[in-house]
Amino acid sequence: MIVQERMAVYINSLDTGNGPFLEALERQALLDEVPIIRQDMQSFLKVLLAIHQPKKILEVGTAVGFSALLMADHTSEECHITTIEKYEKRIPVAKENFKKAGREERITLLEGDALEIMAGLNESYDMIFMDAAKGQYIHFLPDALRLLRTGGVLISDNVLQDGDIIESHYAVERRNRTIYKRMREYLYVLKHTDGLQTSIVPVGDGAAVTVKQKDTIILHL
Repeated sequence: MIVQERMAVYINSLDTGNGPFLEALERQALLDEVPIIRQDMQSFLKVLLAIHQPKKILEVGTAVGFSALLMADHTSEECHITTIEKYEKRIPVAKENFKKAGREERITLLEGDALEIMAGLNESYDMIFMDAAKGQYIHFLPDALRLLRTGGVLISDNVLQDGDIIESHYAVERRNRTIYKRMREYLYVLKHTDGLQTSIVPVGDGAAVTVKQKDTIILHL
């Protein structure tokens, strides 16, 4: 945990919740060990949605649909969410959750590999929420920035890797070293690319909030 556990428990105790449907979905996801956004990240995301008021959102990584539904609940009826998922076992679960929640008209689920799907998209999005395979963030970035409108916001979740991000390469478990290396590269690029303004916030497992300030962004990867 990035924030001291006692402090996180206190902050989360003040939260007003997400309603019966999402709270039941969250409990089931935790029981099934399906990764969903953490409670403090949920609160942070709701504030960002209230500030930015997006009309078109792209989500990379649907899982069982929790975060897409949370975003639908905290945006206007005019907001449409497009979400991408490739894990076949979770796709029907997410679709069923969208149906049960009455959000089928506002959420479109695209099935398949996010790199391939994003490459084929040409729409402009007000907000992109990145919450898929962490080692792929650096590969998703060029298309994410191409699809994000100028003034739009890119939110990248789980960027601090439960604190591993500040450890020595050799202190990180061997199986996690590629993800560690790519995430450090990703955060460096977000912070050092002209036309991007990024804040890395120690909320949940860490979130990077990036504003695209120029029409053309040149990445040095």
